[in-house]
Amino acid sequence: MVDYSQVPSPCYVMEEELLRKNLSLIKSVKDRANVEIILAFKSFAMWKSFPIFREYIDASTTSSLYEARLALEEFGSRAHTYSPAYTEGEFPEIMRCSSHITFNSFGQFHRFYPFVKKSSNPVSCGIHINPEYSEVETEFYNPCAPGTRFGITADLMPEELPEGVEGFHCHCHYESDSYQLERTLKHIEEKFSHWFSQIQWLNLGGGHLMTRNDYDTEHLIYLLKSLRYRYPHLEVILEPGSAFTWQTGTLLSTVVDIVESRGIKTAILNVSFTCHMPDCLEMPYQPAVRGARMNEEGPYAYRLGGNSCLSGDYIGMWSFDHELQIGEHIIFEDMIHYTMVKTTMFNGIDHPAIALWKKSGEPDIYRIFRYEDYRDRMS
Repeated sequence: MVDYSQVPSPCYVMEEELLRKNLSLIKSVKDRANVEIILAFKSFAMWKSFPIFREYIDASTTSSLYEARLALEEFGSRAHTYSPAYTEGEFPEIMRCSSHITFNSFGQFHRFYPFVKKSSNPVSCGIHINPEYSEVETEFYNPCAPGTRFGITADLMPEELPEGVEGFHCHCHYESDSYQLERTLKHIEEKFSHWFSQIQWLNLGGGHLMTRNDYDTEHLIYLLKSLRYRYPHLEVILEPGSAFTWQTGTLLSTVVDIVESRGIKTAILNVSFTCHMPDCLEMPYQPAVRGARMNEEGPYAYRLGGNSCLSGDYIGMWSFDHELQIGEHIIFEDMIHYTMVKTTMFNGIDHPAIALWKKSGEPDIYRIFRYEDYRDRMS
């Protein structure tokens, strides 16, 4: 049990015991199904905890140069990297940090594969495929929505894959169960199994929430074993993000004021939804609060508001069993996956530089952000 009096407020608090419980389950699935399961940094990249992860898994998946460097330098192994688009300036360093690189289009593959052929580091290249099927209901998170920028559909595939394409990568899930995977696999095989004899690995992406209490892990293991039985030459890879740190920690906040307007009481906290929990506004979703009930009326019902100047920096109503007091702790549950990374450089995507164009016709570059800015914020 966490003693919140011993940590500052606000604070993200991850519990090692809960993390190890998730890691043990994931390793069990990995070993029993004889597949590779790797950590997606887009969901969690607190690298000082990586030594714990390395006791259970061997690799990670990344989406940018900064994440790839974090994989090599802090996780201790070269990354499986996928980005919607690479640039010539960053690609040589991405190759150095990656064991696998997936391309979003054949245009990107043909542009950058010559670099791979000349590299002294072996890199296995793949293509991102789009089976045009996903059960993700929120379109904002649906990688297979009509007009998506992600992946190649089967009708655009050549009969023979280009030299150097050794794998397929797809991503169709978001906090999904094994039965959604089962239905997705039918679409993937129907559309793309024609090319399976030409590849060495199949990456089924993320969104497999195998550590959720109601997830049927036995069914997942059965699906993965069956897939490997049908295609024994294929290495099967999963790269969940949320599953690793699902329900492993909280965000501690404190009530700093209570205001009332038109009968609505708002408890203003020393955290901000827009600054510290942007995924709540993007999804949107209403996070669980310890000791409170969502969207219920009562004598102790409060809207929880952030401490930024954005008018919409609040979410929903919560009903407590007592009158809130200034200085009281409010604990948001399950705030370790995605929430933390979205307060820094999500996906390890660099911030724009900052400059002033002077009257003299010259730039004054005030700030250029670098890898160290990303790494230090994720420590």
